[in-house]
Amino acid sequence: MPVGDVLPELSVLVSAVVLLLAASFMRERDQWLAAPGALIGLTVAAAFCLAQLGEAPRITFSGVWALDGASIWARLIILATAALSVLLTPEWLRTDRRHGEYYAIFLLATLGAMLLAGAADLMQLIMAVLLSSVTGYTLAAYHRNWPLSVEAGMKYFLVGALANTLLVLGVTLMFGLFATTDYGELATRTNDSPQWMTHVAFSLVVVGVAFKLAAVPAHTWMPDVAEGAPPPAAAFLTIAPKVGAAIALARFVDLFPQEDIAWRAVVATIAVATMTIGNLSALGQNDVRRMLGWSSVSQSGYALMAVAVLGLDPYALPALLFFLASYAVANLAAFGVVTQLRGRTNLTDYRGLATAHPLLAAALILSFLSLVGIPPLAGFVGKLALFVTTIESGYAWLAVVALVNTVVSLVYYLHVLAPVYFAEPARPMHTLGYWAAVSVFLCASFTLALGGLADPLWRMLSQATLLP
Repeated sequence: MPVGDVLPELSVLVSAVVLLLAASFMRERDQWLAAPGALIGLTVAAAFCLAQLGEAPRITFSGVWALDGASIWARLIILATAALSVLLTPEWLRTDRRHGEYYAIFLLATLGAMLLAGAADLMQLIMAVLLSSVTGYTLAAYHRNWPLSVEAGMKYFLVGALANTLLVLGVTLMFGLFATTDYGELATRTNDSPQWMTHVAFSLVVVGVAFKLAAVPAHTWMPDVAEGAPPPAAAFLTIAPKVGAAIALARFVDLFPQEDIAWRAVVATIAVATMTIGNLSALGQNDVRRMLGWSSVSQSGYALMAVAVLGLDPYALPALLFFLASYAVANLAAFGVVTQLRGRTNLTDYRGLATAHPLLAAALILSFLSLVGIPPLAGFVGKLALFVTTIESGYAWLAVVALVNTVVSLVYYLHVLAPVYFAEPARPMHTLGYWAAVSVFLCASFTLALGGLADPLWRMLSQATLLP
């Protein structure tokens, strides 16, 4: 087996094991040293991913691993998300006796998201979903003495248990129908089974993957995790699994001929339901973290627009990748501000933030405006690419629905930003520390840079392929 093809994943795995062992012997006051260790492991993995960009796309590792532009760019986004989330963590968990082992769990969650992006076999897909889920439950409930955190972990677990069961049932049916779980072979056998049973199996797998995307109908865990998980973990869990799952879903649905399974209509319907439910639910929120959770649900709907038109327009895949990157940096910036403000989450706690901490307020407005899609920020380019490729593919109605939803989203973002700039501070606002400030600054800078330097990145993403 070509072990070199999975060196990024091996780097993350080895780093997780080393950090777990090291944390077992570290003194409590030295546990924070695991954070630089995690950053080193993530950097090494990213370097290996960058080295793979120049290689020819191929299915490798006994046919279960796709080494193509889609998986490589998605894994780079996941690794960058993980690194920026790690930067938010040391000061947040400074007094936690289990501080060091957190990073091992965090790296394993990163590995699960990476495996989602590269899965080219249904059994590999199950393994990736389960690894991402089990570690995600742990991260969500990491503050085990805080009821909200335990509740978040439990809701995540219950929704995940149902969705993962449906996924396994779908894969079992797929294997029974086609006698294979390999994507390459599935693509050649999709006409060899009763069509109604294929529809059932297809639907079950889509629901299972939709859980990691936080898309309808498996979306209800997202706002609870955003509210109850440690903010650095919430930042990660609202982004990384979504990136991996978006590529995994695109790779899976593309196996089926449109004339046999109308999967474009299915994905477009899920996209409309997801963005609409997410945005409407966010409107009434007075808890900033919970609002960000519902916002994250809505962003999954936008991502699904590109999946729905995959193959109809050559720019659907780069549009998906660029949107995921722009969403990642903007959402990280928002959760970075929450973390830097020591987890303040009630809307009244943000009154007068522009007066007390103008730089944090600037980062928050950049984040929210990018999530809406205001130029010249990264989110504008990402959403513009989605809208153009959707219209060019003959799905103008979907772009119109997305545009209406975008206008709705502006309402609840402004609901937060208005008191930030037009009210006096209600109480003193203490910040967390240097590490979190660095992460917020980097995320805000990337939000600007991805918008201003979109052209060279778009050219590179345009070369990306999706196997098999």
